Amino acid sequence: MPAGAPDRAVAAVRRAVREAIAPIGAAPAGDGLPLVLVACSGGPDSLALAAGTAFVAERCGVRAGAVVVDHGWDDDSAARSARVAACCRSLGLGPVDVRSLPPGVAPTETAAREARAQALEDVAAATGATAVLLGHTRDDQAETVLLGLARGSGARSLAGMPARRGILLRPLLGIRRAETVRACAALGLAPWADPANADRRHTRARVRADLLPALTAALGEGVVAALARTADQLRADADLLDLLARDAGRAVAVPPGAGELLALDATGLAALPVALQGRVVHAALRAAGCPPAEVTAAHVGAVAGLATRWRGQGPLPLPGHRTARRHGAKIVLTGPGASPPEPPSAPEPPPLGAL
Repeated sequence: MPAGAPDRAVAAVRRAVREAIAPIGAAPAGDGLPLVLVACSGGPDSLALAAGTAFVAERCGVRAGAVVVDHGWDDDSAARSARVAACCRSLGLGPVDVRSLPPGVAPTETAAREARAQALEDVAAATGATAVLLGHTRDDQAETVLLGLARGSGARSLAGMPARRGILLRPLLGIRRAETVRACAALGLAPWADPANADRRHTRARVRADLLPALTAALGEGVVAALARTADQLRADADLLDLLARDAGRAVAVPPGAGELLALDATGLAALPVALQGRVVHAALRAAGCPPAEVTAAHVGAVAGLATRWRGQGPLPLPGHRTARRHGAKIVLTGPGASPPEPPSAPEPPPLGAL
């Protein structure tokens, strides 16, 4: 290694961050440099990301700060968050905001993720940040694909985490977790090992500790990269299908009647390809107020069946106290307390192809 050259892992992290944030600095801005924030937990991934961002930010024409989310789940949580914040400041990041989660957040993966996301959005809005950088690595991506496969959630779930979604950026999706650990060691940083990451009560922890090592032993070191490539390929397919489904959903939407939240033309829905049909129904359920995390493939299939397998089925209960029912040539979604729609004045035959 040439004298003064950074460790290869440090260089890899810096290069990944530079590629992610350089377009932000190159874009026209108002007064001052645009601000990006690093979400830093103090673990090796986010700490390496914080160090890499602090190093390249000015060169990329941006200011860099950090957000530390204090979960408050153990006695040392506040002190640890303060130490992580101090480390971020010592790296040259600023502003650094420590944000505590509201009381009562359940100590589960899903609840913590949703609460963290809200905290990051709040800090970004308060500071006017253009982007928030997350430290997810290629290993995290592989784990996400395996979890989606186990849930049977379809192409969107198997597509894993995107490099960008809204203001959230994930610069390290091409970096292995071992490289972030090495980068921290090379920079003299002491990351915190979150015991939750090794707690086998959490599904992701079991995938990380048991499943992925077993797959690597059976299929070789390239399995993590292969799973990440699968996510990239499926994401491109899922993005296209989502665009087509958005247009299809507009085409089959019909004006809802009194007491109806949303209505779809049953004949038009039945005529759609299955891949679009499910997406249109799923989007309709979300639009009607069904909690997305509670909507299953069974719910989507049952609602689609009101168009494709109509046999006089009764109302279908849905998450969020919503109901789907067939009403003549329409499929209608209603909410709590809504009266059933009046029957049509003249019975209408089922659409062609539905029998």
